[in-house]
Amino acid sequence: MSELRRDLVSGDWIIIAPERAKRPKFLGAKRGKRKASPIKECPFENLTWSGNWPPILSFPNDAKWEVVLIRNKYPALFHIKGCAQSFKNGPHLIKSGVGEHDLVITKDHHKNFADISSANATEVLKILQKRYRMLAKDKCSVYTSTFFNWGPTAGASLYHPHYQVLTLPIIPPDVEHSLRGSRRYFAANHRCVHCVMLDFDVKEKKRIIEMNSSAVAIVPFVARVPFEVRIFPKKHFPRFETTPEKALKGVAALLQSVLRRIRKNIGDPDLNFFIHTAPLKGGRFGYYHWHIEIIPKISNWGGFELGTGIDINVVDPETAVAILKGKTPKM
Repeated sequence: MSELRRDLVSGDWIIIAPERAKRPKFLGAKRGKRKASPIKECPFENLTWSGNWPPILSFPNDAKWEVVLIRNKYPALFHIKGCAQSFKNGPHLIKSGVGEHDLVITKDHHKNFADISSANATEVLKILQKRYRMLAKDKCSVYTSTFFNWGPTAGASLYHPHYQVLTLPIIPPDVEHSLRGSRRYFAANHRCVHCVMLDFDVKEKKRIIEMNSSAVAIVPFVARVPFEVRIFPKKHFPRFETTPEKALKGVAALLQSVLRRIRKNIGDPDLNFFIHTAPLKGGRFGYYHWHIEIIPKISNWGGFELGTGIDINVVDPETAVAILKGKTPKM
């Protein structure tokens, strides 16, 4: 039987409809082996720091970097002096496209986040934390969005693994939606809604992929798409950038492990992952709990989804967990 499930944070409805896929066809689908672009064509090989493109942050240093953060040469928003200006065009509100657009690049052309060393995986997150803290000091910066696109259908224009850091003069609508829902639940129940859901998942043990001492990876009860995964630090931290290193290591370890599971057990699909965290400023946001969301590119929106905003997920969360653990699920 299908179920309509309502997200506890956003209030949005989704449909879990496993009967639409007696056995998810994408599991048996033959995907061509992922093709690497030639190293000689990669703009991230043999980077030099002459001219106006110096590194902002690097590990261990600029000369022998393993992880580096630089400004994007082709930014969506532009780094200029001064804040974004608001103005109107008839009834339409407009802001000037002022912000920051950075890239975090790891050294090895052939190793994405799943395959780099655990130390370097943690360093990626630590460099991001440092950048968030730098941006929080800028009066013009409101929200920083970090995301990873892997594969052409996920929006990646280059094969070499890199992570985009886009800082906006606004709070994005999806984040505002999540913050508002978290705030509403806290006002009514005096508890973090994400902590409540995590407590339920840990108690039931049905939707947990794996845990370590500092973090937990789950398929959400109200998963919007097949094999959606969320990774939370176990302790309650509203802001990514103020999370202690021990918790950060736990999150990095689970992110690497889940990405390897996705590659091994569901055919190496293209995917995105991104960080959802509290805004850089504007309050303490004690009701929020930052996390990482992973969205494999398994299904596409059709007319119903586009016309209603309701996702149809053909793999129930418990089945998704079994598959990601390498088990044969009951269909």
